[in-house]
Amino acid sequence: MDRQSIVTRNHPVLTRIEPLSPLSVGNGEFGFSADFTGLQTFPEAYEIPLGTQSAWGWHSTGGRHVFGDEHIVFQPFDTYGRQVLYPMKPEGKDEAYHWLRQNPHRLQLGRISFRLLRQDGQEAELSDVVPIRQEMHLWTGVLHSIFAVQGTEVRVETTCDPQRDCIGIRVHSALIRENRLQLFVAFPSPDMTHRSWSKSVFPEWNRDDRHSTALIETRDGSAAWKRLLDEDEYAVKWMWDEGRLTQTGTHEFTLMPRMDSDSESWECSIAFAPRNPEPQPAHAIMQASSDHWQRFWNGGAAVDLSGSTDPRAAELERRIVLSQFLSAVHSAGSMPPQETGYMYNSWFGKMHLEMHWWHAAHFPLWGRADLLLRSMDWYVAILPEARKLARSQGYAGARWPKMVAYDGQQSPSPVAPGLIWQQPHPIALAEMCYAARPEVSLLERYKDIVFEAADFMVSYAHWDDEKKAYVLGPPLIPAQENHAMAESLNPPYELEYWKYGLDIAVRWAERLGITAPPEWIDVASQMAKPRHEEGVYLAHEHCPNTFTAKNQDHPSMLGALGLLPGSLVDKGIMKETLLKVKQCWDWESAWGWDFPMCAMTAARLNEPELAVDFLLMEATKNTYLPNGHNYQRPGLWAYLPGNGGLLTAVAMMAAGWTGAAERENPGFPQDGSWSVKWEGLKPLL
Repeated sequence: MDRQSIVTRNHPVLTRIEPLSPLSVGNGEFGFSADFTGLQTFPEAYEIPLGTQSAWGWHSTGGRHVFGDEHIVFQPFDTYGRQVLYPMKPEGKDEAYHWLRQNPHRLQLGRISFRLLRQDGQEAELSDVVPIRQEMHLWTGVLHSIFAVQGTEVRVETTCDPQRDCIGIRVHSALIRENRLQLFVAFPSPDMTHRSWSKSVFPEWNRDDRHSTALIETRDGSAAWKRLLDEDEYAVKWMWDEGRLTQTGTHEFTLMPRMDSDSESWECSIAFAPRNPEPQPAHAIMQASSDHWQRFWNGGAAVDLSGSTDPRAAELERRIVLSQFLSAVHSAGSMPPQETGYMYNSWFGKMHLEMHWWHAAHFPLWGRADLLLRSMDWYVAILPEARKLARSQGYAGARWPKMVAYDGQQSPSPVAPGLIWQQPHPIALAEMCYAARPEVSLLERYKDIVFEAADFMVSYAHWDDEKKAYVLGPPLIPAQENHAMAESLNPPYELEYWKYGLDIAVRWAERLGITAPPEWIDVASQMAKPRHEEGVYLAHEHCPNTFTAKNQDHPSMLGALGLLPGSLVDKGIMKETLLKVKQCWDWESAWGWDFPMCAMTAARLNEPELAVDFLLMEATKNTYLPNGHNYQRPGLWAYLPGNGGLLTAVAMMAAGWTGAAERENPGFPQDGSWSVKWEGLKPLL
């Protein structure tokens, strides 16, 4: 396949300011988003924050232990005769509740910008900078930006070091020789002052007293700073080929061309690290980026839809290509990503572990299991916290939290502590990695998280004498979150996932020559079947009005056959459920991953036309912006679970799934309207 042509014909090309669509570069551990100048020169022209973030960059306002679990109210829920405590939203102790939700939060590490001067020496305004053209060269990972200041052209190349949290910048313009182009770096306040995450997405610039920026080293061609923020710190180093550095604000430093320079080219690099950053020269970063991204695109899988006659095919191919790039930049780090990646902070910059599958399950299916393995080790690291959480509630094994920072400690919330569908995720993801790399060393590496998650799942399930089956909840909140925790019983997706996860754990024991605990087999073989009424599956057993008052949020009952093999469900009933969902769901309340989820269910039900219709449904939250990000609503301009879900669905629709009929592209229509050429994809388990 001509992979370079597939990629390059889908390069984002912008010829005007796109307030929702800044382009970004990054390496999985670090991301930098740029405006049309290739830096962060005009952030006010964008509705979305322009982020500079890393996997390691976190901060806790006032210190790391201002509040703890002992300061919040735990709400008791009756759990089959015993009280289990959950940190839900309290009536009192609001200060502790909000602090624990907000901290630790990801840092905006700094703003890197041009200062552009007009001919009269005044700083250029947005109206002085036209025309513009910007292209993200996906094949090389280099962002090319062209614009003019009062008619004088500026060409900029921006890229990220594949191995370091470092940005390389090259500039070519007569403005350099005329001393009308400067670069500066500025550092915002680290705090969050709003209690609503949607109001906390923008950094604050007016609290100079809340942090310090110390210039600790300056040489001819480089400078280094130490940033202090309560108990947290990080370092920054800037390297340039020529210029003079001046402090232009309490937390701002400007690099100016030398007055005697007659050059029209300029390059520099700026690196961030917990300590001792090591920037490389910009030209070396450019070459390393090109080598890295060409290896990325030439490795793994590829899909070519150019021969299709369906008019939607070109848009789907664009989404596929851009989603691969964005996932590699924002969702392939050493811990699960936040839902907006390194673009900006959503939900106070924390990770939502129930979304990890959606962010990363596609990597093994696209031949890039190594990118998922990066974050799998984090579960091993937080295993002590997961054990502690399970024990605190009277359960065995390890209970994975929902909304967390790097430390793995759960956050109080009116919803998050009650979710359970993240519990089998590490089991399922580990199995996908093993399918891609069937090595005993991988089984040994992740056996503890698989086995201890299974122990919790067995401990959590309750034997119902009347049903003669194991049940889930109450208390729980299903993946469709608009259900009461004290009322929810046996949501279909969670029931199927419990069986699926335990079956995998049994197989892992067998592969390692270990006798699986008999209770794993017992619970897996006797899970309750999901309830249905009037020919459709309910959201949970106590919710008879699934498609009236409760047709909002995620139609998660469909996940029992789609994401999963559906061993507990009836396909005929599930098909009627799917058709009912398509007919009457409130799609404005759905989320980006719901559309690929529905497509996967349709594919398993041998409804390929319906699968494509779901995948490309015209709905606000199924919008993919010019930069490739899945738009949801104001405040949530990027939603990476949608990108990851799309890639997972496409892999499944093309390569199939375990038990699928042996035909090409089983999830795509067979009427000749779709030409789906691919290589390197793996079937969904």
